[in-house]
Amino acid sequence: MPTVALAQLPGRPCPIAASLELVGERWALLVVREIALGSTRFGDIVRGTGAPRDRIAARLKALEAAGVIGRTAYQQRPERFDYHLTASGRDLLPVLDALLAWGDRHVVAPDDPRRLRRYRPISETARDALVNP
Repeated sequence: MPTVALAQLPGRPCPIAASLELVGERWALLVVREIALGSTRFGDIVRGTGAPRDRIAARLKALEAAGVIGRTAYQQRPERFDYHLTASGRDLLPVLDALLAWGDRHVVAPDDPRRLRRYRPISETARDALVNP
């Protein structure tokens, strides 16, 4: 995994700022969420995030270069891949769980018709997907 030199960061350099250099772009964590929830193919990741295809392609490349995700070819012509979280990517699941809880508590209106009564932590869902593929 590439590292970020704190001396190269503007403002108050710290591990939070360094982390955001790798996963701070909006679509990056949503890509991680989708893979954790079992969407391992490009089209499924695009659908799950709602992002433009070119943005997801760019995020997948960046996350792979950062060592957050890996890919395995499942078709040769045209070349297509399944994506999976690396150990580094799995270590982001508590971060997603924290964002989920915070957003549920402070961002999503209680009367939003699409709000779930209870959101299941991403880490639980991902663990279940690994046990029951």
